[in-house]
Amino acid sequence: MYLLLFDFKLQVVFGSLVMKIIECPRDAMQGLPDFIPTERKVNYINQLLKVGFHTIDFGSFVSPKAIPQLRDTADVLSKLELTSSSSKLLAIVANARGGADACNYQEISYLGFPLSISETFQQRNTNKSIIEALNIVNELQELCIKHSKTQVVYISMGFGNPYGDPYDMGVVENFADILSTLGIEIISLADTIGVAQPDQITYLFKSLTSRFSKIEFGAHLHAQPFNSTAKIEAAYVSGCQRFDGAIRGFGGCPMAKDELVGNMPTEEIISFLDSKHDAPELNRNEFEKALKMAELVFGPPAI
Repeated sequence: MYLLLFDFKLQVVFGSLVMKIIECPRDAMQGLPDFIPTERKVNYINQLLKVGFHTIDFGSFVSPKAIPQLRDTADVLSKLELTSSSSKLLAIVANARGGADACNYQEISYLGFPLSISETFQQRNTNKSIIEALNIVNELQELCIKHSKTQVVYISMGFGNPYGDPYDMGVVENFADILSTLGIEIISLADTIGVAQPDQITYLFKSLTSRFSKIEFGAHLHAQPFNSTAKIEAAYVSGCQRFDGAIRGFGGCPMAKDELVGNMPTEEIISFLDSKHDAPELNRNEFEKALKMAELVFGPPAI
């Protein structure tokens, strides 16, 4: 009996240490001006599904006028090969109507909502005020409970904004407190324009993970090649439980500012976790195939 209890405790402790990697082809694609043919999207995401990522952020149910690149999300979903994949699917939504659309698909496990602590960016990104966005979070949470899904809230502009809107790290903590009262179980801190400094990342993850132990905190970091590793390390040592990435660092938020700051390259996240002997189990051969396929989909990465 004592041995069984001890074994259970070990599973809980070590199970909580498994880092989750969320691959984000949706974020890599959404800002591209030229439409990627549906079949090419399907082939690429099907390759990603073979790798073993915890979650694939594959598409969005938003207005095609806002994000024309992803107007074929439902069609893409219908052609994904999910039966042999352990990966779960996440779709971004911007309002309750999009959430309801996403809930029609049993294959989707997570609904992602971008909640900005910058009033300007919330208006640019979802055409809503922060107060209205918080009401949407509450509506989406009710939908998720009804349809057995989980909401992931991204705290956008979580490390600063380019608009002059008020920002300090205490604001992020206050928003996390509000989301906790709404029953949100996963929060991802988003460095939307790539301005986060390692000391900011360290402070926020240490503070939030200690205060809100029932919430899983992740990092959606944008970075330049010269500062990506420092950001990954700061999040890793401070309690981050999930990393969002995009192969080759493709993408960025088209609503944030004129120049896109690339996503955190997934290969750099994996390399860092390898150095700590803490990478999740992935099929590395399939990952190498995905790396090569990415350049066929997006072209060579910017230097």
